[in-house]
Amino acid sequence: ERITSTRTGSITSMQAVFVPADDYSYPAHVATFTHLDATIALERSIVEKGIYPAVDPLGSTSRILDPNIVGEEHYRTAREVQRVLQRYKDLQDIIAILGIDELSEDDKLLVARARKIERFFSQPFFVAERFTGISGRYVSLNDTVQGFREILDGKCDDLPEQAFMMAGTIDDVREKADKIAKGA
Repeated sequence: ERITSTRTGSITSMQAVFVPADDYSYPAHVATFTHLDATIALERSIVEKGIYPAVDPLGSTSRILDPNIVGEEHYRTAREVQRVLQRYKDLQDIIAILGIDELSEDDKLLVARARKIERFFSQPFFVAERFTGISGRYVSLNDTVQGFREILDGKCDDLPEQAFMMAGTIDDVREKADKIAKGA
């Protein structure tokens, strides 16, 4: 949250807002969120999947997600990721009641990509190395956007979804997929 406008737009304050019972409609929360440039929503259901950080890309917002600021490719990729995740969320009830086999082939493909996207959001943090046993990785913004773009474009359809967990770049995913295929 920016306390005041600056030329560089650097972050001058970061606020933590506790939302009891995940009730984002409470008037105090709504009033607070309207003043923030960005929000990061952490979600229990993502923690339950073992994905860290447990950031909800559908519940999080940023005013700078604008093609004039982040660029057209970044913007289109981010919006397409959100669209795929939202459709996957919409299909959850059907999957729970009828099973994934009852979905159309297009929806099955979308679900597979959405699950890979969810896992690709996990990050190998340097501060978590001793807890996870996984070396921390720095991943550039361009590599991140490229990775999501490749998932969306179907270039990773043949890779197992577990290869996307705690991987830095899409090349790391491919490396993990090779190890999985070799049984390592």
